Amino acid sequence: MNITRPATSSLRASALALAFTLALGGTAMLAGCSNADTAAVQAIEPDRNTADALDGMILLDYPGPKGQIHYADGKPDFFCDTVGMFGVYLKPEQQRRVRGVFVQDMAQAEWKNPVGHWIDARGAFFVAGSKARGAMGPTLASFAREEDARVFAAREGGRILRFEQITPDMAMLDGGVLKDKM
Repeated sequence: MNITRPATSSLRASALALAFTLALGGTAMLAGCSNADTAAVQAIEPDRNTADALDGMILLDYPGPKGQIHYADGKPDFFCDTVGMFGVYLKPEQQRRVRGVFVQDMAQAEWKNPVGHWIDARGAFFVAGSKARGAMGPTLASFAREEDARVFAAREGGRILRFEQITPDMAMLDGGVLKDKM
């Protein structure tokens, strides 16, 4: 019995051509997707009607640093306090893809009526356990510069943390920051 097999070099060339075509197509598809995914996300200034994603409180009615989380699948969630923002962000069941997390630089914004001065939360310095109170009581005061966080901590108490040092138990809305022993 005589079995004919295609030439090995012909198979190899076809396989290489197919792989090359798929690679180019995949790269083109990824390039098309990455423009939307990597486009700079910017904080949105809350207006008079912007409500907290957790409880509907109007952001502009309360003191202290605010937060916002921007998701890949739609509009952002706003928070009248950084503790609430971290409470949502750090939940293990949080499945939405996050594109940006923003807080206010409280060295620039007025504590009693903070407006503007949004910074990337992932690069911010936070003061936990201070005497200063936000919308929900104890808060995580946010700052763009470590020096500003030090000045605040010297005046109001607390300790300085980076974004990745904030844990879920510090962001509990039942007083998690108060429970944090300095």
